[in-house]
Amino acid sequence: MPQSYDVNPWSQRQGPTVFAPMAAGSELFGRPEQTWSVNFRVDDLDEMVAQLRSASIEVDVDPELYPNGRVANLSDPEGNPVQLWQPAGADLDDPAPTA
Repeated sequence: MPQSYDVNPWSQRQGPTVFAPMAAGSELFGRPEQTWSVNFRVDDLDEMVAQLRSASIEVDVDPELYPNGRVANLSDPEGNPVQLWQPAGADLDDPAPTA
């Protein structure tokens, strides 16, 4: 949220935004009481990871290169899972315009 009316709020660049339900008890959340997570698209995963680690934030980079890109996982201060995603392949392209 901007600190004043003179500053524009953050806005997303064109690209995919997905809201997807997960199965109850999914291991992706890390703990049973957790029912949601956030995934942020980033331009340069290595640069973002370095920035977070320089602030003493623990980040686990998945070593696998998936067809849709690379990911890293961390937690917010309350322990909620956060995933960073650097798109690749078809997900790197701008989506087709909609009518």
